[in-house]
Amino acid sequence: MSKTVEWVGSSKGDLKRFPEPVQHRMGFAIYQAQIGLRHRDAKPLKGFGSGILEVALRHDGDTFRAVYTVRFEAAVYVLHAFQKKARRGIATPKRDLDLVRRRLAVAERHYRDTHRGE
Repeated sequence: MSKTVEWVGSSKGDLKRFPEPVQHRMGFAIYQAQIGLRHRDAKPLKGFGSGILEVALRHDGDTFRAVYTVRFEAAVYVLHAFQKKARRGIATPKRDLDLVRRRLAVAERHYRDTHRGE
């Protein structure tokens, strides 16, 4: 059974601004999540427990990331898509992690309100 894809906040528009090869690869990763698979580049996002995944791709010297959750039975929620700007380290910046937390809360409310009783 295929899950629906829900885009939280500006995540869809943000992903659409990525270079085309990055969009295609991340789109495929999200599609795989939608059909119950896990893309080879998808890794758990540290500090969030199970079901929150991140795909990080390098393209022309830049790093692009998409974060989504597969915690829900009927939907994949894309929580954040961004270009990592930090010059050092691979850690996800705190402001981006805070945004993921806020958007995860939005996704949880939306899922509860939309899928109650299914």
